[in-house]
Amino acid sequence: MSETNIESEKTDRLRKIFMDVADDPTVTEAQEETRGVHHDTSAVDETLGDIIREMETEYSFQTSLSTSELVQLVQLFFDGYSDTAIARELGNASRDKAVNRARIHLQLFRETDFNSPFDLDRLRDLLREDVPTADIAKSLSVSKSTVRKYRNVIEAERAATAVDHRYRRRFEATLAASEQDEFLRISLDDGLDDAIDASLGDN
Repeated sequence: MSETNIESEKTDRLRKIFMDVADDPTVTEAQEETRGVHHDTSAVDETLGDIIREMETEYSFQTSLSTSELVQLVQLFFDGYSDTAIARELGNASRDKAVNRARIHLQLFRETDFNSPFDLDRLRDLLREDVPTADIAKSLSVSKSTVRKYRNVIEAERAATAVDHRYRRRFEATLAASEQDEFLRISLDDGLDDAIDASLGDN
């Protein structure tokens, strides 16, 4: 058999393998779930950036971090990075306070955010009564900067609750869809590679 015919047979065999894999019900079902929602890295970054800009407009918060840095912050937060570790990834570990404030603005909370040196409910009551920051600090025996820190947490928590934590859920959904697409791609690649190896090994 000529070399040309051999290559032609291999091409036909590979085409058949691909069609068999593509026709697998499990693969087809997974493709249906993610059809039209393919997320490469740039698309995920763009979606996260859109959500962040929407929040900046709605809540009028300011931060020294750029939108691209905020996008990275969101991704690293869901990867389990601490604020200091996130700041380090952004190029400067000393920016951890800026990261912390931005994270709170984005309504991404950690349990430790609510570990205050005083009764947080007491602060909530004082804020509802519009007590000046200096008076709150005196009443709670803490600095004004500490009052401002926990006031930001409380206000962000209140805003998040008002929209049923919608923004956090949108961040999670965007990242989850990206991971699902990557898992499907790897599964398809692995399945096709195994089928090709098995078929070619028969010859």
